[in-house]
Amino acid sequence: MIDARPKKARRHSTPPVRLLASILFACLLPIVASAHPLAPALLQLEEREDGLVDVLWKRSSLAVPGSNIEPVLPPACPATTPATYEEQGVAVLVRWTIDCGTAGLVGQPLRVDGLGPAKIDTLVRIALSDGRAVQRVLRRGEPEMIVPEKAGRFAVFRDYLTIGFEHILSGADHLLFVFGLFLLCSAIRPLVKTITSFTVGHSITLSLAALGYTDLPSGPIEVLIAASVLALAVELARDTETETLMRRYPWPMALLFGLLHGMGFAGALREVGLPQGEIPMALFSFNVGIELGQLVFVVGLAVAAALLRRIPLPIPMPQRAAVYVMGSLAAFWTIERTVAVF
Repeated sequence: MIDARPKKARRHSTPPVRLLASILFACLLPIVASAHPLAPALLQLEEREDGLVDVLWKRSSLAVPGSNIEPVLPPACPATTPATYEEQGVAVLVRWTIDCGTAGLVGQPLRVDGLGPAKIDTLVRIALSDGRAVQRVLRRGEPEMIVPEKAGRFAVFRDYLTIGFEHILSGADHLLFVFGLFLLCSAIRPLVKTITSFTVGHSITLSLAALGYTDLPSGPIEVLIAASVLALAVELARDTETETLMRRYPWPMALLFGLLHGMGFAGALREVGLPQGEIPMALFSFNVGIELGQLVFVVGLAVAAALLRRIPLPIPMPQRAAVYVMGSLAAFWTIERTVAVF
């Protein structure tokens, strides 16, 4: 007997999200060889009551070719001891002492040269002799500062919001996980719910770790973050007709993985440090910066997907290839970080 029922036609068109996946990975491949950018440099000044100031200059040894960042201290504060050098992982620590006399550091200029070519920021921490603390971030657009009596709340909010925003947009592993959530959710409502759950998860652990309630080693955490990206890539590579637990309940999965990624964000914040007296403001603005960066990334994906609906492409670009690239990168990071731990 001949089956007269109409057969479903095979769909040869590729959804815009799949096209977006391939195009995005083609653009990202040159820059995702490393999951994180160079850490910010650190200039730390601790003022004593006798006018002497202990200086710590910390920078990465993995310098960008052609760049040379150096601190420029006040001319009125000559060095009293020779500089000592120490290597700490991929960081170089330089220590020496300067003498600012009875005038002290307040009102003195500080500058960091070479921030533009190096493409990194410098965190400046100042502990004054009367117990007050000042903290600022110097970047290529603002490489100089005058030591104030006390850092204002707005300056703390602006600096830490910028650090959080730049951290999420320059962390390829975190962005790949968000990208995977974008591919996992086929409709707007589950996508919003899943992204919100991920946000809630990493906000919780970021706050707990930054306030000192949890203190886990960063090495294993970074391994687990890479493994979470790999697990999501494996899930995306499965047949979409197979309804797995992750596809059925994406938001609880995003919440759990968000708790893990939040500990990674806390590690970055720990490198920067929190200003005494303004810890709640700095923590809040850093978190807001992360959420803004994440929102910009998701909105960019949504806009690109909408634009691709209007572009007829003759050759379909499957999602599977993009997912394989995502999984390969995640597997590489997992192995690389595991080796680094041991």
